[in-house]
Amino acid sequence: MNTQSRLGLLAALVLSLSPVLVSDALAQRRQQMPPRGEQPQQAPPQKQEKNFPFDASWSAIQMNGKPINGFRATLKVDSNLRGTGFGGCNTFSASAYPLRQQGFAVGPIAVTKMACDKGASDFERGYLMALRTARQWDLVEGRLVIKTGSGEIRFDRGI
Repeated sequence: MNTQSRLGLLAALVLSLSPVLVSDALAQRRQQMPPRGEQPQQAPPQKQEKNFPFDASWSAIQMNGKPINGFRATLKVDSNLRGTGFGGCNTFSASAYPLRQQGFAVGPIAVTKMACDKGASDFERGYLMALRTARQWDLVEGRLVIKTGSGEIRFDRGI
């Protein structure tokens, strides 16, 4: 058999198999594609881990959905995991731990013992209790949000 005959035979073989190969390829592609009207399944985007804003001063502006009026409360967490601030009447300090997946934990809180009026004392007690039950943190539109056992505290960046 000469070279031209072999090439002709090979071409005939390829042409006779091409419909089978094409139909197999189309069948595989159809199995990978979603049915009509459905969108292809995509992996959810990876949530990028945020960095906690250490050494920034924050002033509380809202607690449990209500604006904080007439009282001042602050928070600062340093890179040594020490949380400090003002609760409305007294200064405080505690261990403060930003955790993975934006978790947040606050250890026992040490508070000075200044005498305060009842309104300031009640506000401070609520604020410090909310901090003590902190579970999550987030940065939303430049504000620090700490989610607590009973709601959340929103902070604006302080001076």
